[in-house]
Amino acid sequence: MSSYFTDLAQQYIDGEWRPGTGSWDIIDFNPYDNEKLASITTATVDEVDAAYRAAERAQKQWAATNPYARRAVFEKALRLVEEREAEISEAIAAELGGTRLKAGFELHLAKEFLREAIHLALRPEGRILPSPVDGKENRVYRVPVGVVGVISPFNFPFLLSLKSVAPALALGNAVVLKPHQNTPVVGGTLVAKILEDAGLPGGLLNVVITDIAEIGDAFLEHPVPKVISFTGSDQVGRHVATVCAAHFKRSVLELGGNSALVVLDDADVDYAVDAAVFSRYVHQGQVCMAANRILVDRSVADEFTEKFVAKVRALKVGDPRDPSTVIGPVINSSQADALSAVVEQAVAEGATALLHGSTTDNLVEPSVLTGLPADSALLRQEVFGPVALLVPFDGEDEALRLVNDTPYGLSGAVHTGDIERGVRFARQVDTGMFHVNDGTVHDEPIVPFGGEKHSGIGRLNGHTMLDAFTTQKWISVQHGRSGFPF
Repeated sequence: MSSYFTDLAQQYIDGEWRPGTGSWDIIDFNPYDNEKLASITTATVDEVDAAYRAAERAQKQWAATNPYARRAVFEKALRLVEEREAEISEAIAAELGGTRLKAGFELHLAKEFLREAIHLALRPEGRILPSPVDGKENRVYRVPVGVVGVISPFNFPFLLSLKSVAPALALGNAVVLKPHQNTPVVGGTLVAKILEDAGLPGGLLNVVITDIAEIGDAFLEHPVPKVISFTGSDQVGRHVATVCAAHFKRSVLELGGNSALVVLDDADVDYAVDAAVFSRYVHQGQVCMAANRILVDRSVADEFTEKFVAKVRALKVGDPRDPSTVIGPVINSSQADALSAVVEQAVAEGATALLHGSTTDNLVEPSVLTGLPADSALLRQEVFGPVALLVPFDGEDEALRLVNDTPYGLSGAVHTGDIERGVRFARQVDTGMFHVNDGTVHDEPIVPFGGEKHSGIGRLNGHTMLDAFTTQKWISVQHGRSGFPF
């Protein structure tokens, strides 16, 4: 595992591993013990340009490559991930504080998405459409957009980089990837190394490790990329969308959430508790789909709360490398401080801390809060960490009002003894995804994944990858002769 952080702590541009030439270094730390993993000199605006120009040069030949040959690269990449699973799992623990459970979850999904990329290479289909003009044939071709810029986050960096990179490449595009500064290897150069070893020709995937303090908006504004795929916060996503629109680029935005898990009066309470604890605390709550709010019908609130708090209290906090650890560190000290501030703000507003976890370095113990005032901003914002907000409600109508009372609309879940009641409820929630009798955290390779409102624009996965990373081109053929008025 350690060789990843020595060998891969570089830029990857035009098929070459090279140091950056920026004015400062990104230091890659282990968030659990603050061990220095690597020091990476940032990429400059010139290196971002070199990466995009290399992608542009390589893309046309790649697009002309037989899709069965493109598919073979992803078949090999899948085998390499399977062979290297133990080392990748160690890297996930070291670089982002992922527990064994979380690493297994991320790697399982990464392999599923690689399997889908294998199929995606053969998915584009053309159409022949009728014309009102005699003798004319209308052909509609689905073609790659060209070059795609991908910006990935720190929470599931291996999965969420691959999730855009692999489909974009499979469909005949080239890619420049900018991973999050806190996960430059797992979210960036490790992905490049696997695809390089799988036989992807040089120049088709480039990785630039840098920061806006060094490059400003150069990654977004560069004339080469036609699509920017961004996963991250809605604040940054708003900026990405604005810059892309100003430069006539398409943006695919997978942004934050404030998902609710709703427990109706006829729910299986024990099962709902299990689903809620997982949905709030998986990967320390650093998941866009996490259950920020847990809404419980007042008729079952006492039973649910007692069992929920007892289960959360038993979660082991500590070293992510310990197989029994459920809650490892959050990604950095600023996140840890922000989470402590959330709990203090809630208590100051009058909330009751049923469980008030302490913070030691980047280890943030779970907190469970209830009794927040209805107008609290905390109920409408994303809390990216192990803090649960319990909200009782009176009846289904109030539950629905509370679920929708947020600027976000990513995921959610409802628990009920009547499945069709759950579906009726789900259909009234203004969200991109919703789950009946399950958790809020789900991703599958062929379902449309994405949010409404401030949670994003566009969808990923399955057939929607064609909409994200290809465009349609109309070519008409006149087999006879058109008549012209002059």
